[in-house]
Amino acid sequence: MEFGPRALGNRSILADPRRAGMKDVLNERIKKREPFRPFAPSILEEHVGEYFEQTHPSPAMLMVYEVKPDRRDEIPAVTHVDGTGRLQTVTRSANERFYDLIQEFYQLTGVPLLLNTSFNENEPIVCTPRDAIDCFLKTRIDVLYLGNCVVRREWLNNVQI
Repeated sequence: MEFGPRALGNRSILADPRRAGMKDVLNERIKKREPFRPFAPSILEEHVGEYFEQTHPSPAMLMVYEVKPDRRDEIPAVTHVDGTGRLQTVTRSANERFYDLIQEFYQLTGVPLLLNTSFNENEPIVCTPRDAIDCFLKTRIDVLYLGNCVVRREWLNNVQI
C-alpha cells in the first residue's frame, strides 16, 4: 500500500488532466463532492519544472505548487482556481507501474501527468479488491484495473446475470 494521506497511484481514480470539464464529470459520475474542491496532478518527476514554478520532489502529494501561467490552459482539470496544484511527483524507483502508465500517457499526448484522486465515492479509500469492485459497481467508473485484471463498464453491461 502507498504511504501518505493521499491516493498515490495504487488506489486511485485516474483521468485526463487536459479536459476542462473532467472535474465536473468526476463529481457527477463518481466523487459527488463540492465543485470547489480540486483534483491533483501526478507528474513524472523529471518534468515538474515544465509545468510548475517549484521543482523539488513531492512524492506524498503534500505540497501545493504554482502552475506556470502558460500551462494552466493545458491542464485545467488539475489547476485549482488560484492557479495551483497539489502534486505528486512520480519516479520509476518509487512506483514503476504508475510511472510507466504516466510515461505512456505522455508518449500519446505530450503531457507527462495524470489527474489523480482517491479511489472512493464518499466512503474511505478502497483497501481490498472487494472494496474496489463495490465502488466500481455503484459509480460510473469506465474501467477498473486490479493488478493485471481489467473490467470494462461496457463489457459488464452486456453480461447476463
